Amino acid sequence: MNINENLLFLKGFLQNPKRVGSVLPSSRFLGAKMVQSVPWNEVKAVAELGSGTGAITRFIKTQVTGSTKVLLFEMDKKMRNNLRIEYPDFACHSNACHMVEKMNQQNIGQLDCIISGLPFFNFTSEMRETLLHQIVEALKPGGIFVAYQYSLQMKKQFAEQLIIEKIEFVPLNFPPAFVYTCRKKENVSN
Repeated sequence: MNINENLLFLKGFLQNPKRVGSVLPSSRFLGAKMVQSVPWNEVKAVAELGSGTGAITRFIKTQVTGSTKVLLFEMDKKMRNNLRIEYPDFACHSNACHMVEKMNQQNIGQLDCIISGLPFFNFTSEMRETLLHQIVEALKPGGIFVAYQYSLQMKKQFAEQLIIEKIEFVPLNFPPAFVYTCRKKENVSN
């Protein structure tokens, strides 16, 4: 993590605090925790929502094989352009609310895993619902959703859509974060 990434992230936060959610990118401790529960040897397609400056993306890169399809979603144009340069093999898109559409364009049926750094609680209830719908639709049955949040306020909403397997606290991050590891229900009737 270099000083330019920190400044870019801070600028993004100052311009749109509800969308960015923090003044600093995720710590290496949080990044390591985010990828820890994923069975990477089984992952053929993964998406990261809210990729930012790539603080978690760099941990994903060390886990995936060359044949794994990786979709990155980041609203901030400068951060997204930096991600395209840093991770040329990963597809970069702007809006996670269109995840299923982007998957279809790239002939990806379902995702094995979704990793999220989105500040869900900062969004409108309508946007949260849209994102959760996209996540559930995109994941294969039994697929894994890992998200960090700065509070437990999303616990009930996540539990309505997914099975929460565990919630872990990561104090070595600013601010400290909770990591939710969830699984898509095997038999989902929409």
